[in-house]
Amino acid sequence: MAWILLALAGLLEVGWSVGMKYTEGFTRLWPSVFTVAGIAASMLLLSRAARTLPIGTAYGVWVGIGAAGAAVLGIVLLGEPATAARIFFIVLLLVAVTGLKATSGH
Repeated sequence: MAWILLALAGLLEVGWSVGMKYTEGFTRLWPSVFTVAGIAASMLLLSRAARTLPIGTAYGVWVGIGAAGAAVLGIVLLGEPATAARIFFIVLLLVAVTGLKATSGH
């Protein structure tokens, strides 16, 4: 169950990190409300997952999912560059997340 909570927390991190782009510096009400709610929910789920999982693993996986997801959505939604190097490093993040899960002992 902790891994499911952690995956959901990571997906929420993707949502709120991309959502920050739409807040325009927290000057737009509804994007700001959704972004702050996403931050709170993501942190809550991370803290629940960390009850069972080692914090280094939980935090590393959470950040990795968030960073990789935000980078992919930046490319897909926001027109950010999709260079070979950038894609390589996104894949490397996903490999690191998989490695942390595989070596966590849970």
